[in-house]
Amino acid sequence: MEQHPHPASGPGSRPAGAPSIDTAARPVATGPSEEPSTIGIDPASSSASPAQPPVERRHHRVVVVDDHAMFRTGVRTEIGESVDVVGEAEDVSSAVAVITRLTPDVVLLDVHLPGGGGGEVIKQVHAVDPQVRFLALSVSDAAEDVISTIRAGARGYVTKTIDGADLIDAIARVAEGDAVFSPRLAGFVLDAFSGSIDVASVDEDLDRLSQREQEVLRLIARGYSYREVARELFISVKTVETHVSSVLRKLQLSNRHQLTRWATDRKLV
Repeated sequence: MEQHPHPASGPGSRPAGAPSIDTAARPVATGPSEEPSTIGIDPASSSASPAQPPVERRHHRVVVVDDHAMFRTGVRTEIGESVDVVGEAEDVSSAVAVITRLTPDVVLLDVHLPGGGGGEVIKQVHAVDPQVRFLALSVSDAAEDVISTIRAGARGYVTKTIDGADLIDAIARVAEGDAVFSPRLAGFVLDAFSGSIDVASVDEDLDRLSQREQEVLRLIARGYSYREVARELFISVKTVETHVSSVLRKLQLSNRHQLTRWATDRKLV
């Protein structure tokens, strides 16, 4: 039988049965001074993806509804660089017309408006387009206002003490489907749905007062001076005095102390 010599063993040999290793597929370390060769490589044919331009976030389209032109102007100035304020309205009828025509992402809605209030705006708009989202923005932080507005269909409720950055954030969250409340107001909603607040009885008492009288009542009960109420509601001090006299007469109260107790007993402050 012919004898075949065994291959010489050495550093490059491998034992019989050992798996083969493709050294061509392994990266080869280079010294610190060596650079990968780019000779003959067309940069245009490189597989690296070109840098993508940053994606610009779309501004949400907003309609501002409030019966005070000065306040609407202030809101537009405060948030105008971060959202698109596409329209304004001052009462129920103009609000419904503007909203249904422009179909904004979010409506900033005052609760007390000439012609029926914010709840009426929500009701009429949702009869035409139930997808429109409302964020109440009001001077009132009374429980019945919060609850009735949410029951009407608003996605959130914040007070006019909110700062610009927080309002912009609230608009974005409502546009994305979240519910947003000022911290204190969230408790009212929980209490209402748990039955802790009898909203019907409060509404019956307040029905004697106009919307403006209710606003004045709450601010006076919270300790605002006449001048502070006037500044908050954009009305004159004389008008505030007239409203206070009317509230006291309709509720058969004698002074501010009784008025404050009346409002406190009904959880209006």
